[in-house]
Amino acid sequence: MSSITDSTAKKTRSREWKMFLFITIFLFPILSVIFVGGYGFTVWMLQLFVFGPPGHGG
Repeated sequence: MSSITDSTAKKTRSREWKMFLFITIFLFPILSVIFVGGYGFTVWMLQLFVFGPPGHGG
């Protein structure tokens, strides 16, 4: 019975490590680029249509 639980624990540990590496190597960097790009696009569109370009306040 303990060999079954040991085997299951090893599979679970392996899967956890694979998910951890996937999240840290792929998911977080991709989400960071999307978030920063979206923020930059939002600021760009606001400057283009609403507030105007930054400059001397007058």
